[in-house]
Amino acid sequence: MAVSPASSGDVFDAACPSRRALELISGKWVPLVLPALARGPLRNNELLRKLDGISQKMMTQTLRDLERHGLVRREDMRTVPPHVRYHLTDLGKSLNVALVALDRWAERHHAQLDAAARRHDAAAGAP
Repeated sequence: MAVSPASSGDVFDAACPSRRALELISGKWVPLVLPALARGPLRNNELLRKLDGISQKMMTQTLRDLERHGLVRREDMRTVPPHVRYHLTDLGKSLNVALVALDRWAERHHAQLDAAARRHDAAAGAP
């Protein structure tokens, strides 16, 4: 069955185009980049400082992917030296609502997840 772009689709169907959206947002950095941009535009270096642990290469790759999919807009200020800012688009803002909820959930429940993993590993005899 073909899924029209306006359709909600069925993410459990391997042919569903919405899976591409899930693949995009399931990366390690996307759920952090979008909320970081939610308070306003940031330059690349500002994002690097805000997202501890991301490399320049991964930041560039993530921002390009988000721009390609219409979630982030790159604004070239046309200055020397180059000055570029990144903004959330309306589509990016709508996705950010869900990502912020996911971030808050992770902050509230990380200790429970770690404890469950330790119990599981202990029961399985893992080191």
